[in-house]
Amino acid sequence: MSVPKLRFPEFRDAGDWEIKQFSKYIVLYRGSSPRPIQSYLSSDSSGVNWIKIGDTKSAKNFVISQVEEKITPEGAKKSRKVNVGELILANSMSYGKTYQVAIDGYIYDGWFVLRDYEKYFDKQFLLQLLNSEYMQSQYERFSAGGIVQNISSDIVYKTVLPHTLLKEQKKIADCLTSIDDRITTEAQKLDTLKAHKKGLMQQLFPAEGETLPKLRFPEFQDLGEWENKPLGSKTIKVGSGITPNGGEKNYKSQGRPFIRSQNIGWGCLLLDDVVCIDDAIHSTFPATEINEGDVFLNITGASIGRSAVADYQVQGGNVNQHVCIIRTQQSELNPYYLNQYLLSQYGQNQIDSFQAGGNRQGLNFAQIRSFSLPLPLIEEQQKIADCLSSIDEAIAAQSQVIDLLKLHKKGLMQQLFPSVEEVRR
Repeated sequence: MSVPKLRFPEFRDAGDWEIKQFSKYIVLYRGSSPRPIQSYLSSDSSGVNWIKIGDTKSAKNFVISQVEEKITPEGAKKSRKVNVGELILANSMSYGKTYQVAIDGYIYDGWFVLRDYEKYFDKQFLLQLLNSEYMQSQYERFSAGGIVQNISSDIVYKTVLPHTLLKEQKKIADCLTSIDDRITTEAQKLDTLKAHKKGLMQQLFPAEGETLPKLRFPEFQDLGEWENKPLGSKTIKVGSGITPNGGEKNYKSQGRPFIRSQNIGWGCLLLDDVVCIDDAIHSTFPATEINEGDVFLNITGASIGRSAVADYQVQGGNVNQHVCIIRTQQSELNPYYLNQYLLSQYGQNQIDSFQAGGNRQGLNFAQIRSFSLPLPLIEEQQKIADCLSSIDEAIAAQSQVIDLLKLHKKGLMQQLFPSVEEVRR
């Protein structure tokens, strides 16, 4: 028996919550896959929805409303049907997350469907509960090595669920769902801002093969065509850093910032997990020291093509071998203009053009120096950079709104459900 830290006034005298094993409340039914699945995929109107883990990418508030593939009616007979509104729990890859389906369809063996719980749980309350830290901590506890890779029905059945009156459950669900709705609304605003910037970039930079952009600020409209120059002709430095001998053993919590590829976002620095090195190590590779205004470009791995501009927070630090420093001749090439161009469709297309077979693997310095860069006068570069940077600021502010809402919801869930620590005991 237990009670949460926070309870709505009308339920404060309703008694303790019950905590029982999952198996006392809910029955799991595993999906199944017709094999070989390729023989049952359908591309015509006779196909039925085939719900896979990958379909969660487009889910909003843990609701799956569209699928990427369909299977034939014959394949469906060898799978398990789920109906609109049912809850399905991922037993692999998505680490035990639960989703509600907004479409009729069929599930493969990467899913469980939850049934026979209606007299115990409000559906929306259960959806929130199963995706809470309360449940995720239990999956980690019961999974081998504490790492959730695959969740068997035995693991799920071992977990415990807190249970209270259906009226109280609905009140909690309504509260949390209202926050989800707000997060969705703010996320849509963020998507709109990003789409606006993308469209603006396509107009403020000339298209490939062109010498003038579609959109130009009034004061520059009579200044003629832009020139295309190789990036290397407008730079003082193009080069990356190194990782000190001993690798992570040299990392400190204080000292000189040591910038790695994970610290470079799409136009911004990501410094929450930045590491530092001491002055002794810094002095061994002075050629990689960061100046304010340097443009960082990730040149290897999955994050290739991400770029940002160095500010006062990282000045005097160093970069590793996965990050290239591009130091411009600032009287001719504005670093913020360069950064925005690298992030644009045209800059990313050039990065792609250097990758064999279309797979992003790595850029070398010669390729970076050879980038074709459309250049107006430095004053026009500044105007374009300021315009796009102002949208970046709006995007960052909107992202912070969403992060704060998510943090608020997480804190609220920790109080509206019984303590996670009680589950771990």
